[in-house]
Amino acid sequence: MDTMSESFEELLRQEDPKKMRRLAPGQKITATIVGISGESVFLDVGSKSEGVMNSAEITGKEGELTKAIGDTVDVYFLKSRSSESLFTTRIGSGSNADHLEEAWRSGIPIEGLVKSEIKGGFEITMGGNIRAFCPFSQMSLRRVTDPALEFIDTRMVFRITRFEEGGRNIVVSARAIQEEERERQKDLLKTSLQEGQTVQGTVTSIREFGAFIDIGGIDALIPISEIGWSRVDNIAEYLSVGQEVKAIIKSLDWEKNRISASLRETLADPWDSVQAQFPEGSTHPGKVARLTQFGAFVTLAPGIDGLVHISKLGGGRRIHHPREVLEVEQNIDVIVESIDTAGRKISLAPADYVSPEVQENVEKTEYRHYIEKSKPAPTQQSTGSLGELLKARMAEKKTR
Repeated sequence: MDTMSESFEELLRQEDPKKMRRLAPGQKITATIVGISGESVFLDVGSKSEGVMNSAEITGKEGELTKAIGDTVDVYFLKSRSSESLFTTRIGSGSNADHLEEAWRSGIPIEGLVKSEIKGGFEITMGGNIRAFCPFSQMSLRRVTDPALEFIDTRMVFRITRFEEGGRNIVVSARAIQEEERERQKDLLKTSLQEGQTVQGTVTSIREFGAFIDIGGIDALIPISEIGWSRVDNIAEYLSVGQEVKAIIKSLDWEKNRISASLRETLADPWDSVQAQFPEGSTHPGKVARLTQFGAFVTLAPGIDGLVHISKLGGGRRIHHPREVLEVEQNIDVIVESIDTAGRKISLAPADYVSPEVQENVEKTEYRHYIEKSKPAPTQQSTGSLGELLKARMAEKKTR
């Protein structure tokens, strides 16, 4: 007997500790798919018995499987049946009030259909005919322009936050599920995302100060100054919600959940070719971008602006502000006077501009011409020949 007891204890010690794992209903774990057969997905859940899940939970809209053998999946333990343990990623449309109450107690996600918009939120149908209420604030993490158009007749995953009166008063939240997913994605990105990294994102919203992009479960902000190399006044002219973009991570602040990205740094820098495109002394058409007290900024090409100083405006007369002679969006021909590529500065002048030095020289030349034209015509001078002198003497005698 003693020998048998020792042998049994030895077997227990040799048993993989994870195979002795005990699960509570509603407990969330990460399982590995070890088999797929018909309507069943078999899971390694770290216990002596295999886990089983309905294959519909890993089947897409077109009937294709979204997971394969060897993939991991987050699941919730429902209950044990014979030698099997039943798991789910969410409670589906065939659930009854008892299942929903269990989902509420255990925190298991449930699937629902957004039926209609009502006062304060939406009516959600679960289990075929069980009604629930989801407030507007709990429908999404993101601001939605037209909630009715966005959500009605769509299936979503919710968490039950209130279950009262035997299921006659149920309140749910989709936001709670989305927040959990965002945290999970954030934890994954913390280990891989770095400043300077290029990421793929989808534009989720556009604001006056920038655009938010989803980079894999979390949002990053592209400030308006990082949209393009040229001055951007209306972001909607460059981006639209749902558009796929590439961006470079500029800064990461995980504590404040702030990620900043740049779109323009993925684009060619127009200043790389400015010397060849706009050599000093060349004349180009431009458009007045903005006016300041000290001059007018003129756009030569997207991302390339030059400054016409106020002293070069006015056509020779003194002005107090460029608006006296120019207006925004006005076309103007300019001469490139100098380029500072390091400082990204271009000095311009109107094509008909004459510098004070040149003007002074012109005026002096014109004055000399005026003086010369004002002098009386010179009289005919004697050549001093002997014949002319004799004639002059004879003329003098006659006058006497």
